[in-house]
Amino acid sequence: MLNYALRRILYGVPVLILSTFLSFCFISLAGDPRQNLLANPNLSRVHYHALYFKYHLNASIPVRYWYWLEDVFTHRLGRSLLTSQPIWPDLVRVLGHTLQIVILADGLALVLGIAVGVLSAVKQYSLFDYVFTTISFLGFAMPTFWLALLLQVLFTNIYLRWNVRIFYTSGLNSGVSADTWSLDRLQHIALPALTLAIISFALYSRFVRAAMLDVIGSDYVRTARAKGIPERLVIGRHVLRNALIPLVTVAALNLSGLLGGAIITETVFSIDGMGYYFVTRLGQLDLYAVMAYLAVTAFIIILFNLLADLVYGLLDPRIRYD
Repeated sequence: MLNYALRRILYGVPVLILSTFLSFCFISLAGDPRQNLLANPNLSRVHYHALYFKYHLNASIPVRYWYWLEDVFTHRLGRSLLTSQPIWPDLVRVLGHTLQIVILADGLALVLGIAVGVLSAVKQYSLFDYVFTTISFLGFAMPTFWLALLLQVLFTNIYLRWNVRIFYTSGLNSGVSADTWSLDRLQHIALPALTLAIISFALYSRFVRAAMLDVIGSDYVRTARAKGIPERLVIGRHVLRNALIPLVTVAALNLSGLLGGAIITETVFSIDGMGYYFVTRLGQLDLYAVMAYLAVTAFIIILFNLLADLVYGLLDPRIRYD
């Protein structure tokens, strides 16, 4: 498995380079960052020309990409084009906020999605199956921004009897506590996490149901039942374990969807996370800050795809890595 992991890491390097190069080209063609520099009244002409040559804005896109790549390794993702401040500290801060929301949302969606998917498959065509099939289709159909706005409106004026808010609709904390997992922080990130969890739940529950139905009629499942093994053990040990194998791929690929959904969700709820950081810097045409976001996102997606392939071997002993 170690050799396989090393090969996949080596394969991931050119993928990461190609994805960042294409992103750099598209972002560079989206607008001229020099216009924003010239529009800054606090920036002197001398400082402008210094930045102009420091960031090689007069060079071609491939040459600028090469200098950016050099800056990534020598200065930890470089500095902002507009503020000249290091990008890495800001990116670490907002990445931590986004990971809080994504981990909470994906964990909730996986637990509920697997539970509902298993019960829907075991009780196929029952009232339970029809109800959650309808709920899943509604989850697929709802745009992220609309669902976020709907939850924001629903919970704006909901208080407990002691005039205490249940959930907050913007920001990361109310000034009471800035701890990472404090009650105040959970009240602030609950709605953004719920927004992403509902959409992911629809995907996971339908996928688990379909995978369970494919496995539940297999010969080895019928053999297990013929041996007198209790039904709960048949479902848990034989059906569910094999149904989870394709779910690993779906969960890994869904991570990119959660990061993409976080852009909209964090913007609606004014969360200082990766998505809000990306939207803000893109609007300012801060090329190097945007590229830092895209590079980190690409790295996370490649990493989770590698982890998904490695988890296959744990779920299915028949899978071997040569």
